[in-house]
Amino acid sequence: MSTSDHVRTPDAPLTLGEAPPPTLGLRDTVGLWANLGVSLLLPVAAVFVVLPGRPLSVTLAAIVVGAVIGSVLLGLVAAAGARERVPGMVLLRGLLGRRTSWLPTAFNLVQCIGWATFEIVIIAEAASRVLDAPRWPFVLAAGVLATAMALRPLGVVRVLARYAVWAALAAVVYLFVQVLAEPLPPLEGGGATSFWTAADVVIALPVSWLPLAADYTRHARSTRAAGVGAGVGYGLATVAMFTLGVLALAAYGSGGLDVIDALLAVPLGALAVLVLVTVELDEAFANVYSTAVSAQNVVGRLDRRVLAVAVGGVATLLALSLDVVAYEPFLFLIGAVFVPLAGVLLVAYWLTPRGGWDTSDTAPARPLYLLPWLAGFVAYQLTLPTYFPGPGSGWTAWWSARQADLGIDAGNGWSASLVGLAVAVALTLPLVLAGRRR
Repeated sequence: MSTSDHVRTPDAPLTLGEAPPPTLGLRDTVGLWANLGVSLLLPVAAVFVVLPGRPLSVTLAAIVVGAVIGSVLLGLVAAAGARERVPGMVLLRGLLGRRTSWLPTAFNLVQCIGWATFEIVIIAEAASRVLDAPRWPFVLAAGVLATAMALRPLGVVRVLARYAVWAALAAVVYLFVQVLAEPLPPLEGGGATSFWTAADVVIALPVSWLPLAADYTRHARSTRAAGVGAGVGYGLATVAMFTLGVLALAAYGSGGLDVIDALLAVPLGALAVLVLVTVELDEAFANVYSTAVSAQNVVGRLDRRVLAVAVGGVATLLALSLDVVAYEPFLFLIGAVFVPLAGVLLVAYWLTPRGGWDTSDTAPARPLYLLPWLAGFVAYQLTLPTYFPGPGSGWTAWWSARQADLGIDAGNGWSASLVGLAVAVALTLPLVLAGRRR
């Protein structure tokens, strides 16, 4: 055996029928999820978290609360993926059955392509501003690199966890030091209308990774490494990046709420942003890879490498024409779909005896579990209808009319995530208990 053969480590399976190698320890999973959390999308989304006219401490408290709720959910799903050693969409077979799991798989495919597109847009937008150059070459470069990374994902994960995370940490620490050296007046402009609507935006970021978590934690060496690594790594990064965005707006954003411009106004901020732009490729790669793996839940023999190339090409083409203004509605719609599903999945999974979670090709359909998921989605929309401008405004108007019919105050200020989660959990419990009695 040659030396190169001896040191070569296995990578992710090419098809669903191959067993995933358990190569990721606690250090790897913490580093991976912390690196995925260090994303420019989070400080950009801080605009929607700011509570205008309120002390900064209130906004920061909403960030912490939202990050804790979202990261706990993420950690629990990640742990389930490690125990069952299957990708995220295959994990849902144990809840809904093989064919019924194709429904959330379809939603996840749309989500993953959307997130990959957004990541490429953010990378290209930040790079073009820093270097004062056209955006499209950076779109193409980011799309090609993210797709190439998705071809050998576990090798990329090890590099991210052991090296890239430190470069990201250095850039973030530097930006914090510079921002905190400036006066931090209260912000008069922002997108949040209450404490809980601000927290909902933060919750949406960890929740967006719920359907993808098991794609990576199926390679973890233990359930503990997966759950702690995902929850702690992404949770801490979420708090840090949202806080950085809010503080940058307070320190440098007096001329307008643009986080990237605020970060570029920091001394040597352009260099720090370039580091973050480079690190941002991991989020784009992760979404391209997970889109390919999710598609294998429908046709397990498909080669993920071919799928990744196709997905990367689609996301790159979309990024060339995407309007990033659509970002906020996209966040809330993700929360409306996947927060209730997470509640249904976690209750059913952790109340099922170990070894009883069927993720095989013959997993029987369990369409009853679609009902609490649907009820949670409806409860979410009735609490806070997803706002769509322009052609999608009919969606918002219809749910607003249903709020009026039921006497629900449109400015209630409740957490749509917690309401949707509570409804889904409450309706799932009797189904699980009835199933165990049978």
